[in-house]
Amino acid sequence: MKLKKFSFKLLEENNYARLGVIRTHRGNIETPAFMPVGTQATIKGAFLNDIEKTGAKIILSNTYHLMIRPGVNRIKQFGGLHKFMNCKLPILTDSGGYQVMSLSKLNKVDKEKGVLFNSHIDGKKFILSPEESIKIQKKLNSDIVMVMDECPKKSSDYKRIQNSMNLTSYWALRSKKEFGKNPHKGLFGIVQGGLFKDLRLKSLNDLLDIGFDGYALGGLAVGDTQKEMFQTIDHLKDYLPKNKPRYLMGVGTPSDILGSVKRGIDIFDCVLPTRSGRTGLAFTWKGRINLRNAKFKNDKSPIDKSVYKFDLNKYSKNYINHLFNTNEMLGSMLLTLHNLNFYQELMFEIRKNIKNGTFNVFHDKYINKL
Repeated sequence: MKLKKFSFKLLEENNYARLGVIRTHRGNIETPAFMPVGTQATIKGAFLNDIEKTGAKIILSNTYHLMIRPGVNRIKQFGGLHKFMNCKLPILTDSGGYQVMSLSKLNKVDKEKGVLFNSHIDGKKFILSPEESIKIQKKLNSDIVMVMDECPKKSSDYKRIQNSMNLTSYWALRSKKEFGKNPHKGLFGIVQGGLFKDLRLKSLNDLLDIGFDGYALGGLAVGDTQKEMFQTIDHLKDYLPKNKPRYLMGVGTPSDILGSVKRGIDIFDCVLPTRSGRTGLAFTWKGRINLRNAKFKNDKSPIDKSVYKFDLNKYSKNYINHLFNTNEMLGSMLLTLHNLNFYQELMFEIRKNIKNGTFNVFHDKYINKL
């Protein structure tokens, strides 16, 4: 069977908000899209069949963590990440660049060698170069591959951020050379530059010169405020190519997503719906609620009356409050599924309103509520 080429088509625009479709040989991804995070080849607390039923069309996994455990060769021997985890959906894999920041105490950055990691599990040494990151993602058989970048912490040190941005551009070029030509997979570049407008634009122009199938904004939601994040996107939105998907990495809250879609972003990922589900926080169309709170002990109403999938409305807030207060894992599973479903409902409504030309009204209704 002939594999479908990786491509993106912009279907409609509502001011800067964009409706599009990413075509992959594993299926089409309607954008704006939210990717549930399966860092270690699993969406914590949820079955992949249920993930598909929520309407998700793509998930994210992580190069660094899979390199550490179970090891990329073990996954390759199984036939790739999709077969290993029994996933029919397209998979995007992060490059490991975020772990340069999140595990900074356990690594050392070298311009030529890449990142020298001491495993956070057992201290074993690993070297993750731009080339090695791409090789690993190829062995995983990812559908969307990310270039190796350095994701710096928020800083007002211009020189520090400039050096990081230049390193990311250098690694992006090396990543592109290692990736080579594969019309059936996408390779995304990552724009860095902190909160400095000139560095962000320089980073984007470097990546445009190299040429990628999509462009991601990295190094946001790492200590900056929502206002600062929106200002950064505002500065870039007229320079990002219209014919390529735009991915805001690691974001975020429903209001983060709404505000970013308004500024032209197409793809999102975040651990928030699953992590919140494990700690008792539910996202609803009326806002967030903490079901550990004592006020729900006698509340017989469902989490969100508008939810219709998975029969979740048969569980009362009273019951879920009990599950969390007795540390029963079912509470985490139910809220995780609820939150993942809510995020996909949000994306569906966003796409519908862009198509109908009513996105700004929808945005204004919910931006301060969700």
